[in-house]
Amino acid sequence: MTQPDFEDIVRDIAQATNTPQEAVSKLYADTLAEVREHARVQDFVPLFVAKRVKAQLLNNQRLKH
Repeated sequence: MTQPDFEDIVRDIAQATNTPQEAVSKLYADTLAEVREHARVQDFVPLFVAKRVKAQLLNNQRLKH
């Protein structure tokens, strides 16, 4: 199974959440490192992290409005 490309994931999240790519990149990298440290199975970690980061950014936007 091919892992999604880091840059593609970041770009997609940035577009979906209307957030600068630099901010998404940092949040995604930090979250990825944290999850990988504790994950027993690494296969789907990037997908779970992408979902978590996107949800966090969308939730933050809702709280601001």
